Amino acid sequence: MATLLKAGADDAKRYWLDEGRGDEGGFIREVDYAANARGIDPMFAGLKIVDCDTHFTEPADLWTANAPAGLKDRMPHVERIGEADKWVCMGRDFGSLGGNVIDKNKNKLLGKLAFRRYEQIAPGSYDVTERLKDMDDMGIWAHICFQNGGVTQAGSLVALGDEQLATAIYQIYNDACRDRMVMSGGRINGMATLPYWDKKLMDAEMRRIIDMGIKGVVLPDRPERLSEGYLGPDGKINPFWETVFDLCNESGTPLTFHLNSSLDAESVMWDNLGFDQKLPISALIHNIGCAATMLNFMVSGLLDRFDKLKIGLIESGMGWVPFMLEAMDHQLKEFRTRENRGFKLSSSEYFKKHFWVSFWFEDFAPKHMLDAIGADRILFETDYPHPTSLYPGVQDKLVDVLKDHDAPTRKLILQDNASALFNLGL
Repeated sequence: MATLLKAGADDAKRYWLDEGRGDEGGFIREVDYAANARGIDPMFAGLKIVDCDTHFTEPADLWTANAPAGLKDRMPHVERIGEADKWVCMGRDFGSLGGNVIDKNKNKLLGKLAFRRYEQIAPGSYDVTERLKDMDDMGIWAHICFQNGGVTQAGSLVALGDEQLATAIYQIYNDACRDRMVMSGGRINGMATLPYWDKKLMDAEMRRIIDMGIKGVVLPDRPERLSEGYLGPDGKINPFWETVFDLCNESGTPLTFHLNSSLDAESVMWDNLGFDQKLPISALIHNIGCAATMLNFMVSGLLDRFDKLKIGLIESGMGWVPFMLEAMDHQLKEFRTRENRGFKLSSSEYFKKHFWVSFWFEDFAPKHMLDAIGADRILFETDYPHPTSLYPGVQDKLVDVLKDHDAPTRKLILQDNASALFNLGL
């Protein structure tokens, strides 16, 4: 029996909580930007470092400037509501600008999720030219980018009750991913979104995404919230999703699952905790959500049917991987799940064939767990410009955690693994 909450009209509105926005009650950490903006460290000379989890804040005129004829007045646009810039579409609140804690002076907001207004945040959050400058300063060659605001939240788009408008909104977003990739010479790579609520539209957009050369697509970890699950009542691939999985399997386009919500963090936290007490727990519960998505795939049978599928678990962390794989192999054996279902591989083997995980804040895992995880399964990320991002000490962090590894291993983690997952050709 399904127990998860269904997607709805307020998905976007709740995307970033009002309580978490604004600098009041937060702390501004002054940053010595010049000391950190030294480009790539000599230790990594010759590498093209790929940051596999960043966010590109949607420009304020993204949808109005690219609206099809007759739709401009209905498109998402930014309005100043109280003290905050918010997305509004057809009179509905579509949420804030997303997580932006780097300000225009290069300082960092702590204790909050975001500044409120465009004029407060770093231009590199939403402008391609400025983003490339910031990447050069931080010694990063490429960014893999995810949405920042809530405009493309599927539940909210469906609730508009206007298929033409909803279609234009997600297509403009995906077109922007392509355009930034082209403008940046392949350095800024946005992950596309799909109309998860309609098979015909979804299949057509997946083909269009592949034709445009976009480097990956974001899928929901629990599609049942909006439409149909990845498995049908017979336990096999749901026909609703079959074409998308086939296309990704054959084209090598990766599926990305970004800090999933398969686990309801609110349900495991004690009552009467304050906002700043809940935030750290919530982040860690969502990391475990990435593990849950991985385990769901491993017991689904989908990885035998789609045996070339590539899956990126993004903003996932990686220190949990050995425990989860060891525990899962044990559980599958004790419950005879593998024998009952005829799985071709163990969970550890599925991981080594199909999955990639990412680290940013961790010290122990990148220093001591590469063999246990597999150096060819590990990606690096900064989560710029979100809370908990590594900004601005990117190179110092990489030197610290990778200095005792050899050059081929550094190359795998910082360049080659990302190139293999996202088909970057590096």
